[in-house]
Amino acid sequence: MGIKKNRPTTPSRRNMTSSDFSEVTHRGPLKRLIRGKSNKAGHGSTGRITVRFRGGGHKRRLRLVDFRREKSDVPGAVKSIEYDPNRSANIALIAYADGEKRYILSPVGLNVGDVVVTSANCDLKPGNHMPLNSIPVGTQLHNIELRPGKGGQLARAAGTSAQLMAKEGRYAQVKLPSGEVRLVLSECFATVGQVGNAQHELIKIGKAGRSRWLGRRPHNRGVAMNPIDHPHGGGEGRTSGGRHPVTPWGKPTLGRKTRKNKRTNRFIVKHRNRK
Repeated sequence: MGIKKNRPTTPSRRNMTSSDFSEVTHRGPLKRLIRGKSNKAGHGSTGRITVRFRGGGHKRRLRLVDFRREKSDVPGAVKSIEYDPNRSANIALIAYADGEKRYILSPVGLNVGDVVVTSANCDLKPGNHMPLNSIPVGTQLHNIELRPGKGGQLARAAGTSAQLMAKEGRYAQVKLPSGEVRLVLSECFATVGQVGNAQHELIKIGKAGRSRWLGRRPHNRGVAMNPIDHPHGGGEGRTSGGRHPVTPWGKPTLGRKTRKNKRTNRFIVKHRNRK
């Protein structure tokens, strides 16, 4: 998929770019595979704001994407490649041989008419879903499970892919897009190939209004606030905060380690920040 540049008819459109949607073959979603989606605007289950500067945005409908791919040994043909407003990647509509239709993430190289399948003994081509113990070392993967049968959780954004590095007994070493090398059970499934729409990271928003369409509200800095509103606020004239960066509640941020899940540390072979 390519990047489309606009004519500089206004200052905001001078540097604005967008996708040309050349890979998309169908405009509307399949009605059986969509659900309504409510806009929480950054509010959690208790009604309080848990993520600041969120709200508004265009109305969306949720596409039911099949991350589990549990239809074993049932081939499915790609009917269309579609746009999904809820994610950076495109999705592909699969019509299985038993008549059922489902959405999956669209990898690079998957075209309308191709056949994909979930099996331990299938060809190594983009879109096929296989267990890690059946995939050769060095293969690019996406939609990787962390627990067998739970569904893919890793490498699902546009243009991302992981790499199978090695196999050791019950576990396989997978290098994630962040650079982290992690042990994953060999019976976990993964999809072959790289997630499509790799040009997504090159898109320039161009104007503030386009961020508002995505539900992103203006982000105001702590140093521009009053002392009652933020620890960085106040001061005579313009200041840089006068202390190490903290959150509005005084917690250290910008580089402070926040990982607390020591239980799974033993599965990390190489951390993403260590050389």
